[in-house]
Amino acid sequence: MNQRVLSVSLSHVIRTIATLLLPIAFLSLIAWATAGSASGSTTDPIRGATWIWMGLHHVPFQLAFPPANIPGYLTYLPIGGVLLPFFAIRISFNRALERLQGDYHDLNMVRLAFSLLYTVIFTFIAFVSASAAIRPQWYLAPAFSFLLALLATISTGSRVRPSRALNIALRIWAIMFGAAFILLTLLLILHFDTVKTITVTLDAGFFGGLLLLIINLLYLPNAAIASLSYFAGTGFAVGTGTVVAPVWYQLGQIPALPLLGIVPTGKIPWALLGILFFIGMGVLLARLSLHYGLNTLIQSYIFTVALAVLTGYLASGSLLTAEMGAMGVSIWKFTLAVALEIGIGAAATTLLMNRQLQVKAR
Repeated sequence: MNQRVLSVSLSHVIRTIATLLLPIAFLSLIAWATAGSASGSTTDPIRGATWIWMGLHHVPFQLAFPPANIPGYLTYLPIGGVLLPFFAIRISFNRALERLQGDYHDLNMVRLAFSLLYTVIFTFIAFVSASAAIRPQWYLAPAFSFLLALLATISTGSRVRPSRALNIALRIWAIMFGAAFILLTLLLILHFDTVKTITVTLDAGFFGGLLLLIINLLYLPNAAIASLSYFAGTGFAVGTGTVVAPVWYQLGQIPALPLLGIVPTGKIPWALLGILFFIGMGVLLARLSLHYGLNTLIQSYIFTVALAVLTGYLASGSLLTAEMGAMGVSIWKFTLAVALEIGIGAAATTLLMNRQLQVKAR
């Protein structure tokens, strides 16, 4: 790998980081100045900006709440936030390729160099930004930042095409996400008064209200996965010892977030009809895959279940305190429900299509 590739990659990695960090730092400084802390220093909002930036990469945090240093964790992070560094990396890498003008032997090596440089700088910032109260789990930073950077760079330039089976699984999940977002839109409309009441009660002011809006928008994908889990029958949690599901319901006090205004207030058994939707996704999976053979169906099904594990992980975690130690979906319950329900639809369709072929063969 030549020196020019490294120098161009490094300059654009720094530009990528600055593209996100500087606006976040500016907003943090405004919020810090508006709050009027008497004991804080200007390093507080700068550190806060780096923590927000790391949170966008889904790096978890270990907390110690003063004055008794009560332990806490922040692992329930907004999935929508990942899109910001993803597109920032993608745009910067594309500009790096334009600047190189083909002066490289292997595009994949350029992607690797860019991703590694991004990972090194990201991990270093995660390590040095820790404070007594807030400590990013910097040892996880390399995995999150490298994977995100690599996926972003793969999506530009001469793109790496996913396999047919992965492409089918991604289509299935795109349909499920689309249905979940349509459902969320309808729920927000139906519960608009509740959402509005929570927003007014918070009285966050102009800048606080703007930040609150951004936070709720970034958490929409988390809410979409929670709604999928709900209609799959397994539900979700809004705090330790809670469950919100069609036939199980146990809920105490919840955080004052406007988006939580759409949470059901009791059992809704008819919501189990949503299982038919997932069975239908299994039917669609089989019909799309069997055209290319049984092996493609099996691989597509495995990818679909693997994506359930990934989305379940991203949409679950802890929100600061022990009382909010369980937020979002249960990874294993959500994955099991998706695997069973989509598997039933796929298996039934496969048997039916095989029987039809046997009848035609006679």
